[in-house]
Amino acid sequence: MPTKIFENTEKEPVPQVSPIEHDSDQSVLSQLETQAPPSTAYHVFGRSRKLQMVLLVSMAAIFSPLSSNIYFPALEVVSESLDVSMSLATLTITIYMIVQGVTPTFWGSISDVVGRRLVFIGTFIVYIVANILLAVSANYGELMAFRALQAAGSAATISIGAGVIGDITTSAERGSLVGIFGGVRMLGQGIGPVIGGILTQSLGFRSIFWFLTICAALSLLSILIFLPETLRLIAGNGTVVLLGIHKPFQYMVTGQRGAVDGAVPSQQKAKVTLRAILAPLTFLAEKDVFITLFFGSIVYAVWSMVTSSTTDLFHNVYHLNSLEVGLTFLGNGFGCISGSYLVGYLMDYNHRLTEREYCRQRGYASETRINLKSHPDFPIEIARMRNTWWIVGLFIGTTAVYGVSLRTHIALPIILQYIIAFCATGIFTINSALVIDLYPGASASATAVNNLMRCLVGAAGVAAMQPLLDALTADYTFLLLAGITLVMTPLLWIESKFGASWRHERELELKGENDGAT
Repeated sequence: MPTKIFENTEKEPVPQVSPIEHDSDQSVLSQLETQAPPSTAYHVFGRSRKLQMVLLVSMAAIFSPLSSNIYFPALEVVSESLDVSMSLATLTITIYMIVQGVTPTFWGSISDVVGRRLVFIGTFIVYIVANILLAVSANYGELMAFRALQAAGSAATISIGAGVIGDITTSAERGSLVGIFGGVRMLGQGIGPVIGGILTQSLGFRSIFWFLTICAALSLLSILIFLPETLRLIAGNGTVVLLGIHKPFQYMVTGQRGAVDGAVPSQQKAKVTLRAILAPLTFLAEKDVFITLFFGSIVYAVWSMVTSSTTDLFHNVYHLNSLEVGLTFLGNGFGCISGSYLVGYLMDYNHRLTEREYCRQRGYASETRINLKSHPDFPIEIARMRNTWWIVGLFIGTTAVYGVSLRTHIALPIILQYIIAFCATGIFTINSALVIDLYPGASASATAVNNLMRCLVGAAGVAAMQPLLDALTADYTFLLLAGITLVMTPLLWIESKFGASWRHERELELKGENDGAT
């Protein structure tokens, strides 16, 4: 059953088909500013301002992957320092992933009601406190508990950042900005293990948490100064005058550009209720959403199993220390960054290509801009998934040979890690954009559900990794993971074939419920 919790968010007036109103090009935005009052634009921010906002929330979202990956090179030291087995040390990653998956579902729902900025500030405070407690933790039990608290604070940044992007962008420009969002935050994948290796080798593993405390405090300060509220329930399309906690310190100096006296959001204010908090879980009952997220979760689990096993495998096979292990993660990290950037821009290209095909079939002018609100039958699934097939094929092939590559020179498995990460992050970027498209008024909640399924499946994979390696060896373990991914690929065909019809059914049912309510 489709949820009605966010039905008001779908009523935000969006300009109908016009080559001006939905173009993300800066020159077109200039036309928009001179030819139409601000209230008619989807959002008053220009492309450069939107890019600044995306970079700001991306730097905040970096702490979710950074907190996990900066810790990988320290696993061997944690095991020795706390006198626990490697399997127990790895469980501190598993608990992080579980909480990382569960908590954004609630934070995302709350941010879809009370605002992005308030939840950003609150969760960052939780995160900072957790890192201080981790830095002074004395035993394994405390480490486990505070890692869970750390995940609760950091994980919300991804779903709320995606919510900000959904608030200020149209589907035509969203692909590249989602790609930038993913690419910047994935810097944590690239630099995190290197920093973790350096800190562990020189100052001990607890210095990692002091480092994260300082960086998080700086990020919180930047949010307080520069990030305005973007939730359309509160800020509308940027013309509503912001007050109180929703107003960044910057506006106290420069004023709020684009604000219009008397402008109010077009939607009714919502309340934080238990139903609203749990509502995102109903997204999983939608066939198209579930299929998209489940396949992405399998890919996420496989990729997580590759990265989480790196420390132990490279230490045993190539006899590396903590710093050297951290450096080997560079291939994985830069694969994440480049995969997110490239696939994000490819999605924008594919969206324009699908628009042209759609307009040609229906006799519209070729420059007409299309979105799901103006044309519900626009095949957004095809627009987003055009590149999925070759990415998935490359992912399966490189995963299958990764285990065997560990018998060769260390350069080969690092290169394969780059390709695996590139493909995995490309799939995540496509999934993230598609889920936001399917639930544009509840983008933070939808992204949180995406994160929930990924992290829970990924946590199960990470927990099973060491037993699999012990039973099958690396050669057959990664071949098995590639085979599991291959078996799941028909889900992509099902989504591309039936996703649009399922989406239409949901829209008609929601429309019927709304008509009945009125």
